[in-house]
Amino acid sequence: MRCVILRISAIIPAFNEEGRIEGVLDTIVTANIFSQIIVVDDGSTDNTSQIAGRYPIELIALPYNKGKAEAVKQGLSACNGEIIVLLDADLIGLTKEHILHLVKPIQNKETEMTIGIFKGGRLLTDMAQKIAPNLSGQRAFNSYLAEEIIMMDTSGYSIEVALKKLIRKRGIKTKWVILQNISHVTKEEKLGFLKGTQWRFKMYRDIIKYWFN
Repeated sequence: MRCVILRISAIIPAFNEEGRIEGVLDTIVTANIFSQIIVVDDGSTDNTSQIAGRYPIELIALPYNKGKAEAVKQGLSACNGEIIVLLDADLIGLTKEHILHLVKPIQNKETEMTIGIFKGGRLLTDMAQKIAPNLSGQRAFNSYLAEEIIMMDTSGYSIEVALKKLIRKRGIKTKWVILQNISHVTKEEKLGFLKGTQWRFKMYRDIIKYWFN
């Protein structure tokens, strides 16, 4: 029986990640898993686009910050893979094995979507994902779900909540996979305590607003 090799696309939404995106792209590019890598620069005011442009990727540069939901949708509109992987641009400790953990269950037709859960990384990010695992930004799914995701009514940081609603509505088969020894940078670390806290409240506001719509 002939083995069919599925094309895999990666989408990395990024906003002002000039100090972090290189580590993620180094891993993604050298993993040699993806047939397409898309970075969506969500209106960054730093050198995110210039740094991403050094890699063999497709760059979508939005003219101003539209929020993660819109950045993901823009990336989905440009995807050509049968499997799509979403990864944050500020991941710490990302490895090829983490990516394979997300992709393999879909390649093996065990599930339609995987959701990556941090474990053994940093206490704060581990705890956040234990409390709300469905809000993880690390996912893989079959590309036939892309059009439905694009059509979802989302804004700001509500993309993960929208995906949870879609999973429940459509009965999408989903599997949580453990991503060992990985974490990401908090908003407070990126922006300082005051501004980072303001961004965190904005994120929670978007999530809560969409959740109760």
